[in-house]
Amino acid sequence: MKNTALTAVHEKLGAKMVPFAGYNMPVQYEGVIAEHNNVREHVGVFDVSHMGEFWVRGPQALDLIQKVTSNDAAKLVPGKVQYSCLPNDKGGIVDDLLVYCQDDQNYLLVVNASNIEKDWNWISSHNTFDCELENQSDELSLLAIQGPKAVAALQSLTDINLSEMTYYTFEVGTFAGVENVIVSATGYTGAGGFEIYFPNDAAETIWNAVFEAGADHNIKPIGLAARDTLRLEMGFCLYGNDIDDTTSPIEAGLGWITKFTKDFINSEAIKAQKEAGVEKKLVGFELVDRGVPRHGYPIVDANGNEVGVVTSGTMSPSTGKAIGLGYVPVGMSAADSEIFIQVRNKALKAVVVKLPFYKG
Repeated sequence: MKNTALTAVHEKLGAKMVPFAGYNMPVQYEGVIAEHNNVREHVGVFDVSHMGEFWVRGPQALDLIQKVTSNDAAKLVPGKVQYSCLPNDKGGIVDDLLVYCQDDQNYLLVVNASNIEKDWNWISSHNTFDCELENQSDELSLLAIQGPKAVAALQSLTDINLSEMTYYTFEVGTFAGVENVIVSATGYTGAGGFEIYFPNDAAETIWNAVFEAGADHNIKPIGLAARDTLRLEMGFCLYGNDIDDTTSPIEAGLGWITKFTKDFINSEAIKAQKEAGVEKKLVGFELVDRGVPRHGYPIVDANGNEVGVVTSGTMSPSTGKAIGLGYVPVGMSAADSEIFIQVRNKALKAVVVKLPFYKG
């Protein structure tokens, strides 16, 4: 098990620790619902240092990124971030990721913890360009500081004007006395806030400074369980659940990050799929009957025929409804379509809804 630079801090705070993607991670502190609500209403801090960070540097850095990612990274300018995915050569997805543009020869790719080695090998295998890759995953720590009070909680720690930062932008500056910190207006919660990248040796300094600065704003540490309920309320995909090596970006509703204005790995096949239409689609649904949907539960039609599978599910703390994501045939994917979730020997009625579940 790998530890993050903050593992000892989490243990001291009494966090329940669990193995996640090869790391020893805090799943909760005081409880999922309390932590979830604190992020929606105030501000919470997630240690997500298990995520992977790859630098792509050199004259043809953009060429490599354009080849391996589905979105059009040529649209990026310095200080902008883009959500994208790495298509494989079989119609599925190697991973989803963020692409940061520092300048036209320096890009940062942020990938999922469980896929660091897979992604590194995949991208490296396609690097026939004049650029170098550097894997800094083990050297960088990452905090996600999320919630409507994030600006108020953090502004005293930096000269960067946090209130002027727009969604999916970033700046590099001094934060809590530490130089060259990446402050990014991104996140996985739909509650607003920032993600902050810095060297491991600054982790405790920054953690302590953040909690001291946020003390008057009800700042709390938040575990991975609430991160999952928050992202699911927004309908954000989780790799390994809602997208994987077998799901196409078009099936997963990620056509908006799949740009055919350029050639990328398997782009012709994915374009043909988009033009011909897919047979199944990822949808959001709410249960009408009482129960909670879980990953792996079958989705059935009114006659009990299995037509799909639940990829993510939970009881939503913000809406009070049982919600989930799952793949269903296109004919059952429109909003208000009736589907059923097989929970043990019962078929519970559910209805397809437009995402996100939580409107804020």
